[in-house]
Amino acid sequence: MKNRDEKRKNGEKRRKNRELYLCAGLFVCLFSLAGGYLAYEAVANREAMFNNSYNSRQRVLAGENTRGTIYAGSGEVLAATVTGEDGKEIRQYPYGAEFAHVVGYTGKGKTGIEELENYWLSNTDISGREQLQNELEGRKNPGSDVYTTLDTALQEAAGDALGLYRGAVVVTEVKTGRILAMVSKPDYDPNRIAEDWEKLNQEEEAASLLNRATQGLYPPGSTFKIVTALAYIRQFPDTWQRYQFTCTGSYTHGDSRIRCYHGSVHGQVDLMSSFAKSCNSSFANLGMSMDRGLFGETIDSLMFHQELPLDLPYKQASVSLSETSTDDEVIQTAIGQGTTQITPVHLNLITAAVANGGKLMRPVLVDRVEGASGRILRENNPSVYRELMTEEEAGILTSFMEDVVQEGTGRKLKDRPYTAAGKTGSAEFSEEKGESHAWFTGFAPAEDPEIAVTVIVEKAGSGSDYAVPLARQVFDAWFANRS
Repeated sequence: MKNRDEKRKNGEKRRKNRELYLCAGLFVCLFSLAGGYLAYEAVANREAMFNNSYNSRQRVLAGENTRGTIYAGSGEVLAATVTGEDGKEIRQYPYGAEFAHVVGYTGKGKTGIEELENYWLSNTDISGREQLQNELEGRKNPGSDVYTTLDTALQEAAGDALGLYRGAVVVTEVKTGRILAMVSKPDYDPNRIAEDWEKLNQEEEAASLLNRATQGLYPPGSTFKIVTALAYIRQFPDTWQRYQFTCTGSYTHGDSRIRCYHGSVHGQVDLMSSFAKSCNSSFANLGMSMDRGLFGETIDSLMFHQELPLDLPYKQASVSLSETSTDDEVIQTAIGQGTTQITPVHLNLITAAVANGGKLMRPVLVDRVEGASGRILRENNPSVYRELMTEEEAGILTSFMEDVVQEGTGRKLKDRPYTAAGKTGSAEFSEEKGESHAWFTGFAPAEDPEIAVTVIVEKAGSGSDYAVPLARQVFDAWFANRS
């Protein structure tokens, strides 16, 4: 009896021990998984964690390391840290306001590339032994350098073209996605950000700190006809070539009525000539002839209401169109008006995809990061982000955009040493005053595209009168430097 009790007790003890071991093992596994996950997150998101304003590590490294230099694609210095006469370090921007929005500033927070690459600019890759030697000798460690894709000659040409106008210019390399120029005006001098900070924040209408290229939302006007034309071609792949419309200068459907720009009468037009002449009446008719749900699908396929593959802060493009939309909403959407909103950079990405046979390359602003030791710490190689349209669809749109330059509203780009393709836009933003923004988006050479250029000039009027000549100056600068 006693032996039986002892056996039972020993059995219960062993069972309890097993349960304890299993429980302890489970907790060890859970803690290991949690630790592994935290370690992975710390490595995967090290840049975001480092840039957190509450991370005191930034201040520590600022005392130990000299912030790295930001270079243009061809090697010019865009931002560097120099030591003043008083021995204090100063962040210097040799080009002043010219690269203000894309390179950014430091001091009053950080923006642009200064913010995007803050982790690499702040850290050093030299050995611990070298760091110790520098500490003993009272020297700071050199930070890593950032080499951008920006072209100083093209940036200057874009800035000069925009001049005193408010607006933006974006230039990308079609086959690689490299951002070659990004200008926004009004601008500011990053060398004087501390002195001018209060004034810049008080000028709400000018909004000089806003990067209009990525954060400026505008009605696209007739440049949106690229989207409408694509939607129509997709819905009527076998009959779009037979489309005909007679333009009398206006279009009426029920209580809705729109006019062609300045009341122009375009007469008998097909789809290509409707596009080239930017006939609002014909495109309103196209919008009304399409299935609204399918029209919306084409819009969404071009990244509206979606995240963009862009590292800089940006605003999402939007359109209010669904199967329940009113006739007036459909008509306004078809011509890029109503509630339709887009940023210049987003329109440039769509344009670049047309030029690249339908494939959108992932936009790249930083080519590589080099450590002080000369090692390449990070490199961005060209890659396809998404196929926005088929090669056939892109070819059709390219022929339409070529006709805009040869026979339509983009004729001020005709007879250049290069061929060009594009679309103009005059986007009304004030019903009371009848004011409009001037747009142009296009690429060159038309037969083998190299660069895509998108221009918006706020409150200027006609895209053909104001935006096309500005784009021409940018194209001219590009091809002049390549001849």
